[in-house]
Amino acid sequence: MAHVAPTSHRRASRASHRGHRSTGDGSIQTSSWLGLTFAFAVGWVLTWQSHVGVHAAGVTLLVMLVPVTIGTLVTAFRQGFGSWKAALLATAGLAFTLLKFFL
Repeated sequence: MAHVAPTSHRRASRASHRGHRSTGDGSIQTSSWLGLTFAFAVGWVLTWQSHVGVHAAGVTLLVMLVPVTIGTLVTAFRQGFGSWKAALLATAGLAFTLLKFFL
């Protein structure tokens, strides 16, 4: 009797993932900017707490948000900002955080 590999071992074709993404996918959505701004605000509130673990969680959140926000800004320069007001809020959050850590 011939051995047939079970279906879970076969590689499925993923034709839907093979497409090439163009650089003109559209601008950054306003909800992305507002989400970054909200995350910065949560990080600041956590860092103002006196409990060591909560304070450390806030610092960790803010540190992780810095490269994400910089990457979003770079992408926004390439594809469009979407909402300038929301982008300015997120950029202000990034600037405040960087000033807080370096000064």
